[in-house]
Order: sequence, then C-alpha cells, then structure tokens
Amino acid sequence: MAAVALRCSCRRGLSHILRNAGVSSLSSTRPEGGPNSVPCLPGVRHKSTVQFAARPDLPKLAYRRVKGKSPGVVFLPGYGSSMNGQKAEALEEFCRSLGHAYLRFDYTGHGASEGVFAEGTIGTWKKDVLYVLDELVEGPQIMVGSSIGGWLMLLAAIARPEKTAALVGISTAADHLVTTFNSLPLETRKEYEEKGVWTVPTRHSEDGEYRFNMAFLREAENHRVLQSPIPVTCPIRLLHGLKDEDVPWHVSMQVAERVLSADVDVILRRHGQHRMAEKDDIKLLVYTIDDLIDKLTTLV
Repeated sequence: MAAVALRCSCRRGLSHILRNAGVSSLSSTRPEGGPNSVPCLPGVRHKSTVQFAARPDLPKLAYRRVKGKSPGVVFLPGYGSSMNGQKAEALEEFCRSLGHAYLRFDYTGHGASEGVFAEGTIGTWKKDVLYVLDELVEGPQIMVGSSIGGWLMLLAAIARPEKTAALVGISTAADHLVTTFNSLPLETRKEYEEKGVWTVPTRHSEDGEYRFNMAFLREAENHRVLQSPIPVTCPIRLLHGLKDEDVPWHVSMQVAERVLSADVDVILRRHGQHRMAEKDDIKLLVYTIDDLIDKLTTLV
C-alpha cells in the first residue's frame, strides 16, 4: 500500500480558497482546450437549489444536484451533519467548474430531509444512499464519505458495485461506534445497557454529547465491515487527520488493509482534525478527487 503523492506541479486552477469556508472560483485543472475543459467564471458562484425526492412509505430526502459529465460525485455527510457543510459546498463548486455531475443530500432525519433523527439507524441511512445511487444519479459515481458517511459509502459500494467508480473517505468511521462501545469495560457497558442509552462527549453537538440507544447499536452491529475482507475493488482514497479526537486514524488503515482493491492510498495529515474542514484540508480533498477524475476518464 503506497501513500499518495500529489502532483502539485500540474495544478493550474485549484486556487482561490474561500475566505470563510470552502473553495471559491475553482477553475478546471484540465489542459485548456482539452476534452474536459469548461469555461469558469472567476468570482461567480452558482448554488444549486434544494429538491425533494418523494419515496413510497419513506420520508422525503432533500438534495442538491448539479448536472454534468460522468463520473459524477456524491457527497455523504457525517452523523448529525447536513449537505450544507464547507466540504460539501466546496465540492459542488469544484465539480461545476469541471462540468462534472454532483449531488449532495441529507439523510433521513438530518438537515432539510423528513424523518426523526433519533429514530435513524445505519440501515436507514444506508437505504438513503442506495436510493440516491439508484434513482437520483446516472452512471458510476465517486462517493465521498465524511466520518459515518465513510462507513455508509463502503456499505453502498458493496451493495452497488456497478454504481461505484471510486471512493474517498474523510475521517472514515467504519464500525467505529460499535467497536468503541464493545471495547468499554464490561461493567461500564452493563451500566449503559441498563440505562438504555450510551452518551458520548463531543464538540460537534450543541448538547456537548451524542446519545445512542441500545437499539441503534444492536442494529449497527449488522452493518460492520471490518470483520472480514471488504469486497470493494474500485480506487479508494482515505484522508485522515492525526489529531482526530473522534475517530482515530488507524480506522482508515484498517479499511485499507481489508478492502480487496489494489488501488488504495491512505493520506494522513499531521495537524488534521476530525472534520478536515481547514483550507488546506479542503484543497487536499479537491486535489484527490481531481486526480481520481483524471484517472477514471483516462482509463475510459
């Protein structure tokens, strides 16, 4: 397994980081006049509109979509997050600048989507991702999963290999909730089981903690992927920060060791934290996806 080496010398337009958030005025990195080049207007930002997917007997899903070339990019946010985060918005601007399709969405119970957050499960959100792949996008996609979205992208890639062109994990949290709970001392686990709720301190919630009921954890057990080889063979890039206090970076290493793909890179950022939302983190994310698009379109 080799670490990725970004060819910074060939980057021509991936500049102009948004002053307060993601990427602004990202122009194409393709050679001017080439088959993938598209006009880009510096300083002009176009934001997609929110749409709602009505599903029989299931909550409506909110999503934003940019139409364009294949491969498209689909962004999977983290637990409790929405499609309006810095990384998601930066990727939309980048994909638009290249003329590639892009979709970001909110899981059931998240953001603008219908449903009750506390009633959601890994299985619920996996169904959301599969619906997006089956009904809202065309052709194979580069799935970009942040935190728990990285777990969900693996589950989706296993279920829909024909719709998976490549995977990019950001602080991938595969199995992490289940693994962490099971590693607690037996007496501590029993206490939480008696209460029916496991509370986890976090800086990413207004309440300062996440609350997981035992039913959620038992259901999550059914979706573990690190217990055996992961039957995913597409190109995979795993970005993780060494200062991630929520999901340790060795989880990405475990994923890299278990996937069957021969094209896997783990990229560790020395000062990277869990959300990987600093300017340089977002630049690295964009560079990584740009490399994958170049690789995939060259293969075609």
